[in-house]
Amino acid sequence: MQVSLSVSLLLNFLNILLFPSNAIVCPTLTVDLINFLHTPDSVYRLSLLKYKASPEAVAAKMEVKQCVNKLSLENKLIISEILKKILLVCNTSVKLY
Repeated sequence: MQVSLSVSLLLNFLNILLFPSNAIVCPTLTVDLINFLHTPDSVYRLSLLKYKASPEAVAAKMEVKQCVNKLSLENKLIISEILKKILLVCNTSVKLY
């Protein structure tokens, strides 16, 4: 199940990052995706305040994050590395750690 979740998340990230395929990825979105993978829930929830989303939207995002939290660190790092490669192709200047 963890592998299928990883693949599903990766496909969703790729879909977001590559639509349209010739567009430059928004740095804020990129940082948000990386934080979604690696940041503790309490810190990530605070980072969502900048979007002024409804409590229901924040709750839904945090519910999905609970699934992401179950991914192994290895899988999270693999997804992060793939995102870095995509960003290099898209010529963005966002630094990912």
